[in-house]
This record gives sequence, structure tokens and C-alpha cells, in this order.
Amino acid sequence: MPMDMPTVLVTGGAGYIGSHTVLALKEAGYRVVVLDNLVYGHRDIIETLQVEFIAGDISDRALLDQVFANYPIEAVLHFAAYAYVGESVTEPAKYYRNNVVGTLTLLEAMVQAEVYQFVFSSTCATYGNPHQIPIPEDHPQAPINPYGMTKLMVEEILEDFDRAYGLRSVRFRYFNAAGADPQGRLGEDHDPETHLIPLVLMTALGLRDRITVYGTDYKTPDGTCIRDYIHVTDLADAHVLGLSYLLNSGETAVFNLGNGDGFSVKEVIAAAKKVTGQPIAVEEGLRRAGDPAILIGSATKAIKTLGWNPQYADIETILEHAWQWHQKRHGG
Repeated sequence: MPMDMPTVLVTGGAGYIGSHTVLALKEAGYRVVVLDNLVYGHRDIIETLQVEFIAGDISDRALLDQVFANYPIEAVLHFAAYAYVGESVTEPAKYYRNNVVGTLTLLEAMVQAEVYQFVFSSTCATYGNPHQIPIPEDHPQAPINPYGMTKLMVEEILEDFDRAYGLRSVRFRYFNAAGADPQGRLGEDHDPETHLIPLVLMTALGLRDRITVYGTDYKTPDGTCIRDYIHVTDLADAHVLGLSYLLNSGETAVFNLGNGDGFSVKEVIAAAKKVTGQPIAVEEGLRRAGDPAILIGSATKAIKTLGWNPQYADIETILEHAWQWHQKRHGG
């Protein structure tokens, strides 16, 4: 590794998107230090990544100060958030404490340590119900759940920290992260699992009896919700580009990360049947509260400004990589 490559701290680096980003950072030559409390992250993922690891929480200010004192960190990439929308409705205190207060603690420690580059994992949930499709970055932000609100609050904090302290940030609002490392080293493993693609694939593996389609009466071509699925490796690549942008004196900015195209629930299930060659039992359920009919993002700004070039936009490719991972992880 070149001696002049920066050291970066990745919070939540043992989780799904964080771990794929750690892999991309390592392959780009960065020295990576991971901080994760392993509440949702996986220790075996850290072992796979072979990085310097600190078990701890972003709310532990003394630990953060120690980390910044011990390592020559030049930037932080922040993935350590709770991200279950439904749980955020029933346990909002947990979400505000970790996602907002924890992040504020991290940012204060950064300012104290004079670390002024921050890449933030935000979400399209900050937009709420969309008024236009595809959604641009200047779309009004009106979250409809506490999870989205916590991310919006951090975005506002970051604007204030830039003005007051000169802490520059890139905020990525992404759509539905999906897929797995094409080489099968990493993948998605949540407990509980709530995302469509892993649930469909676990049904194909025989680990679930059926997949439930929540709502078949939306104003879409087949009546089911349409979502913008973005390959997790493409997401990771965007974070490396965002980091480089900041390290090269880029100003605070926000970028959508999506494919600009969408697939319905029924289309995803049909593609999964084709990719896996397995029967997938489906049952129809009622709509879930707060599910917009269509969520598709415009990533034109990231493509133009960062030079981002998604490699795996095809839903079957996303499913093939995820299927390879799920067979390895859960296939016995």
C-alpha cells in the first residue's frame, strides 16, 4: 500500500453496506479502522475483511477520543445506525438516541480531533411520499417515520457543522440496497430480515414457507410496489468516490444513489424464480402503512460530479450475486 494513502475510520463496518465499503476502501489502498458494537454487525465479517477492529459504540465519547488519538484518521465513513422502519415507529427513543445523539457524539469527537471529512449513510426515507419520479436531490424532505426523521436530523446537523466548524460532508441518500459481493466474500445477513430480496431467496432455499406481497392494488402496472434496487457493490464504490471527493477539497454535498429504474415486487419474485430455478410460494397480504407505490431515484448528480458508474443495474445480476451468497451462508 502506498505510504501516502490516508487512514479512515468506518463506523458500522461489520454490517451489510459498511462491510462492502470497507472491502472497496481496502482495494483502493486505504488503511481502514472499523468501529462496530456488533449489535447488528457480524464478527466473522470482520475476520473476512482482515482489518483493524475496535469493538465499541459511537456513543462512547472516551473511546472515540482514544481512537482519534491512536490512529492518524483523516476521514470518517459513518454506517452505524439502526435501520428498521417498523421498529423506529414502535421504539423511537432507541432510534433518536443512536442515530442522532450517537452521531452527534461522533461529530463532536471529530471536531475535537480536527478531523473534518465525513461520509454519511443517509436514505431516500428522508423524502417521505414522493411528488415526482425519479426523485431528485432537491425534492422536499418530509419523512413519514422516525427512522427517516433521524437521518434528516443528522443531515441538518451536518450543514450546521460545516458552517460552524468547517466539517465537510458527503451525504448519500440511497434507495434499496441489494445483492452481494460478486466474488461471494460478503453479503446481506440481517436478524430479523425485512428486505424483499433476501426473504425471497430464503424462501427459495426452503428456510421460509412463503413470501408475502404487501398490497396488490397500487397504481402500478401489476399492482405491486415498485422500488429502485441498487447493488451494494455499486453503493460501496460510490462511498470511495465520495471520500476521494472530500479529500480533494470537495464542498459539502448530497447525492442520491439509485439506478433511475424500478422493479415491482412481482417482477423481483419472477426474476428470483428464474435465477434460482426454485419454486417460491407467494401469498397476498394487505398494504403496509407508509409504503409509497413507487420509489425511484435520480442519480444523475452522482454520475456527473463523482464519476460514479454503476456496474450491476440488472435485477437478475443483483439476484444472482445475492443467491450465491445466501446459498453459501444459509444453504447448510
